[in-house]
Amino acid sequence: MRTFGEAPPEETGLFARLKQGLAKSSAGLTGGLAGLFTKKKLDAQTVASLEEVLIQADMGAAEAKRLAAAVAKNRYDSEISDAEVRAILAAEIATALKPLQKPLTIDAAKRPFVILVAGVNGTGKTTTIGKLARRLTGEGKTVVLAAGDTFRAAAIEQLGIWASRAGARFVAGKAGGDAAGLAFEALEKAQKENADILLIDTAGRLSNKTALMAELEKIARVLKKRDASAPHAVLLVLDATTGQNAITQVEAFTAAVPLTGLIMTKLDGTAKGGILVALAARSTLPVHFIGVGEGEADLQPFQAEPFAQALIGTA
Repeated sequence: MRTFGEAPPEETGLFARLKQGLAKSSAGLTGGLAGLFTKKKLDAQTVASLEEVLIQADMGAAEAKRLAAAVAKNRYDSEISDAEVRAILAAEIATALKPLQKPLTIDAAKRPFVILVAGVNGTGKTTTIGKLARRLTGEGKTVVLAAGDTFRAAAIEQLGIWASRAGARFVAGKAGGDAAGLAFEALEKAQKENADILLIDTAGRLSNKTALMAELEKIARVLKKRDASAPHAVLLVLDATTGQNAITQVEAFTAAVPLTGLIMTKLDGTAKGGILVALAARSTLPVHFIGVGEGEADLQPFQAEPFAQALIGTA
């Protein structure tokens, strides 16, 4: 069994990209904190204002209250600086996020290892699949990409380009074709070619559209006709810019298919990177990767402590 994404980001220069990718969120938080804490005594009003800053970063009301309480614990009427507050917050956030830090595990005994990828429209799902394929082929794995987003011809073409870049095999059908049938065909091909991994793209679908969610269920069901244990991983791609709506999406997709993990994209495009903190309080699903930029290297394995430090600006 092989895991991906366990190398410390400091060793690969990824931490610099992480800091840059979270710059908007970090600037919003540190700016808000600096305005509150200038070596003044901690009181109830300041704690309430701290909660507001954390809520604005999309950490959710409950987590904002918990984090503010952690800062205030045994410190009322004591002087505290914004640097001290940031250190406390970074430690608390890292602890909260640690359970979500689980690398994507590829079980070599399940060959091909089938990964079904879902998400709503506009999350960057197809691009994320391409980047993931590039990472996996870079690890020496043979990968098949299946263009299961049959609604958009552009998505099929885009995934084909990524397959070429990654050195992956590619399976596609006609635009508007049956997505479940395409997935079945792709699994059949991956089995015959003894591929290590099959990555299946799916059409972006709003979580409140019953027919589209039923199609996702059908894809998972049809795969089992070829391999009773498939899909082996079901990943949901979330867009950080949607904020608290990401939590609703997790709940809706979980009701349709057995999600095994999450990928959070576009963290570089929002000042509300705290959504991961809110998500950790509501879901136990691991976050395998985060997207902090457009480049291939900007799809990073999620690591709680470096993320918390970059978010709060303590490193």
